[in-house]
Amino acid sequence: MYRNFKVVPRVIFGRGCFKQLDDILAEQRPDADAFMVFIVDNVFENKPLKDRLPLKGKDLVLWADVTDEPKTTYVDALVEKIRTYSDKLPCGIIGIGGGSAMDLGKAVSLMLTNPGSAADYQGWDLIKIPAIYHVGIPTLSGTGAEISRTTVLTGPEKKLGINSDYTVFDQMVLDPELIEDVPVDQWFYTGMDCYIHCVESLTGTYLNAFSQSFGEKSIDLCREVFLENPSDSNDKLMMASYFGGMSIAYSQVGIAHAMSYGLSFVLGTHHGIGNSIVFDYLEDYYPEGVAEFRQMLKKHNVSLPRGLVKDLEPEQLDIMINVALGLVPLWENALGKDWKNIMTKNRIKELYLKM
Repeated sequence: MYRNFKVVPRVIFGRGCFKQLDDILAEQRPDADAFMVFIVDNVFENKPLKDRLPLKGKDLVLWADVTDEPKTTYVDALVEKIRTYSDKLPCGIIGIGGGSAMDLGKAVSLMLTNPGSAADYQGWDLIKIPAIYHVGIPTLSGTGAEISRTTVLTGPEKKLGINSDYTVFDQMVLDPELIEDVPVDQWFYTGMDCYIHCVESLTGTYLNAFSQSFGEKSIDLCREVFLENPSDSNDKLMMASYFGGMSIAYSQVGIAHAMSYGLSFVLGTHHGIGNSIVFDYLEDYYPEGVAEFRQMLKKHNVSLPRGLVKDLEPEQLDIMINVALGLVPLWENALGKDWKNIMTKNRIKELYLKM
């Protein structure tokens, strides 16, 4: 049976298009008492973007701390803040920032309408009630969070997304001006998330003409940005992220992402850095991709963190392995139906110990 997946229905792209956010949101405000909630990466709390937010009346701004990757407990806390603020539901949630801030926006919009904790919905298609209207505005490009049907969260027992058609944003605002002046390492690692998930999609067993078409365009744009450095690199990286997200929407990611989840759950390693650390040790599985990735590292003078797992207790390493191996669709995409006989616990342990 073929997947009938949902995509973001409204997209605006172009330098300066953030200025149109006020007009976009006006259509969603039913009356003077209605309010929006802006969930914004707190790096912007004392920067010019703060004064550009189109706030009206009772609108609420929540400055999101994304020092750590989003946790289910943090989502629950933000939801409680909103419920304490008003006995009415907001008419919209706007997530502004990198993948973590946008994931928080998606998760909060879901949990305002669904009972329980965000941890109850980590998995596939567990959400039953549609989310509040929600908008994604990236200030970093590469994760594909703006287009994906998942919000990646770390829970008490696992790191796993809330995967649902209801997770998908109702509106994207893609303004390349917003990703200017990002620190080089952060820009690089977030972009590598896009490059790596395209390699995983294009070499996976789930590959089809749909995912291949988007993946090939995305990886070509990544090559331009990270090997040629064109003058419009921010525009191209923003579109690479969009196309990359579309590619994996109809296929899957692979080994680097699965193992990165293990690193993140135990060590708190951020997603883009984690993917890059893992990918550098996967030349047996993605030889051409790893070789090109190393060229990109060299060109941008980026040094990967080393020795992350050397001081781990055996119990921590076991947790890391189990979290990674729990992501069955990723392993099946990478290695096929027989993946359990290829990626044994001993083999994945060997790979982790190299890091």
